Amino acid sequence: MSEAASYSVHDGVAVITLNNPPVNGLGSVLRPGIMDGIRKAGADPQVKALLIIGSAKAFSGGADIREFNTPKMNLPPSLHEIIDVQDACPKPMIAAIGGFALGGGLELALGCHYRVALPKSQLGLPEVKLGLLPGAGGTQRLPRMVGAAQALQMMTTGNPVSAETALTLGLVDEIVQGDLLAGALSFARKLVTSAKGPRRIRDMTVKFEGDAAAFFAQQRLEVGKASRSQPAPLEIVACVEAALNKPFDEGRQEERRRFQSLLAGGESKALRHMFFAERQTSKIPDVPDDTATRPIRSAAVIGAGTMGGGITMSLVNAGIPVTIIEMQQEALARGLATIRNNYAATVAKGRLRQEDMDQRISLIKSSLHLDDAKDADIVIEAVFERMDVKQDIFRKLDAVMKPGAILATNTSTLDVNAIAEVTKRPQDVIGTHFFSPANVMRLLEVVRGAKTAKDVLATTMKLGKAIKKVAVVSGVCDGFIGNRMVEKYGQQSLFLLDEGCSPQQVDAAAYQWGMAMGPLAMGDMAGLDIGWAIRKRRYLERPNFVYSKVGDRIAELGRFGQKTGQGWYRYALPNRTPIPDPEVEKIISQYRSDNNIKTRQISDQEIVERLIYALINEAAYILEEGIALRASDIDMVYLAGYGFPPYRGGPMFYADSVGLPKVLASIEKFQQGYMGEVWKPAPLLIKLAKEGRRFND
Repeated sequence: MSEAASYSVHDGVAVITLNNPPVNGLGSVLRPGIMDGIRKAGADPQVKALLIIGSAKAFSGGADIREFNTPKMNLPPSLHEIIDVQDACPKPMIAAIGGFALGGGLELALGCHYRVALPKSQLGLPEVKLGLLPGAGGTQRLPRMVGAAQALQMMTTGNPVSAETALTLGLVDEIVQGDLLAGALSFARKLVTSAKGPRRIRDMTVKFEGDAAAFFAQQRLEVGKASRSQPAPLEIVACVEAALNKPFDEGRQEERRRFQSLLAGGESKALRHMFFAERQTSKIPDVPDDTATRPIRSAAVIGAGTMGGGITMSLVNAGIPVTIIEMQQEALARGLATIRNNYAATVAKGRLRQEDMDQRISLIKSSLHLDDAKDADIVIEAVFERMDVKQDIFRKLDAVMKPGAILATNTSTLDVNAIAEVTKRPQDVIGTHFFSPANVMRLLEVVRGAKTAKDVLATTMKLGKAIKKVAVVSGVCDGFIGNRMVEKYGQQSLFLLDEGCSPQQVDAAAYQWGMAMGPLAMGDMAGLDIGWAIRKRRYLERPNFVYSKVGDRIAELGRFGQKTGQGWYRYALPNRTPIPDPEVEKIISQYRSDNNIKTRQISDQEIVERLIYALINEAAYILEEGIALRASDIDMVYLAGYGFPPYRGGPMFYADSVGLPKVLASIEKFQQGYMGEVWKPAPLLIKLAKEGRRFND
């Protein structure tokens, strides 16, 4: 037996214990121990049944994806070979599931003949979230256990089911109360006493009623639409159809072929990059993992508007009491009502229990006095995005907050150092750029000021994790990582309008490529007044600032987007669906005429390249300047905060996939076109392209 798996016998029941922390990943270290244990138990006449068990917290999280596309992935025995031996075993085999059985972990459990689980266990096949399908028989066995429809639901969404649901579906045979090992041994002995032998899932038929051809045709339509035709979900549909229509071994061969194709494909590589990139964001070179952090037992939020309310909800969702402070009673009442209404809507949808809502609301105190923030461990300012306003707030906070409290500013573009300088404790000041709505969006840009203390940075990153955000460190610059890049993205979207595109053509091209929404629809959602205010500041601060003023003309008419019912589109309440507006076409046409701009036909490919390569080029500057710690952090900012398609892996990963020489050549071509002066290639991009290297090396 390997050290990652132990073997023991308890009154005729062999117990194979998985011990490969933290999640019992089924990598090359663990697989040999499982195989040895099964064979040893099979050969021992005193053993009447076998039990595979992990810990109460983890049966197995599945394959070790660090081994994918490496020689270790193919080291024997494979999970396929282990499950073949399970199928051939003449003695009943039980999987004892604690915590979770996910991916290959559930496939290992499905290779067993019976399954028991602790009440809070989760069972699922989430491979689709990595652009893959279950590759060790999962697409063939799960439909035989729970039916084709339920299996498709589980595998194409990747969402796990609870132990209770698994019991109802027949996926689990018994829920164990108390000690998992004791309960599983009791179940095994009952099997032995009743002389129940193996019950092989491969020998069952798929549970299905109705017209199979019509069912799978409908599934392809629905799954294709939901996944925007990403390959993995549709390949899962094909595998389940094979499970219904073909013998088990043929279906498994089909599954294996499709798995290997996905494994080699770009979508899976991008999603695996995203998986590891998210885990890298917490690694800060000069802030060790064991850096002492400050306790965050309570918080204060200054401002009860959209951002302040969302930040408050994020904190109380994690059990952190919050004092929310406003200057005017009317604004405070409005903000508290919005918070309550947001929670009530979640309760109405069945996603939150009423008692949980009541508990969260009870953690919120409100005040009209800044002094009431004085005892908080962290205060997060979320007031209007103007330097003088924020500096005034920080002078006052500096005077009232207790020593050691963290002073955070939720600025999206402003200089955190300039805000810190007005206090006597710049080491305690940090930027926390939440994204709207803050209680929903996963991204949190943590902006490290020049004097921010290491323990303040470590504490804020830890808080980000506690409130379930993807926290990414950024240095100080105008717009930080995300908004500095998106300014270039928006700049190109308006230049495309100048040259002949309609708003809907630009947005449709971006959406079809994979963005959650197009840049102009995104502007309408965020509020065109915000971008307009930033541009007016840019015109004053930067003599060479180049931007199409067609967006200013829209904003000057009070067309601020969804909030006013008109922006680049018209909006009909309540669904806020964007409707093309002929008036906007007139405004754009007049702007072209006033500025003698010649229009031309622009392909969707050019639209996408100009939008995405503008992001990439600015990101290269950001990386070279050290504003971002690593290319994968930039990817995570866009994946978690800006609707970048996960299956493209983020702007930097996408650039690496396309090839930096090709990206550079396109940028050099754009330099020769309309407003070409904005297309100055980043030195880092030029250097890496010439050296044949990648951003994510």
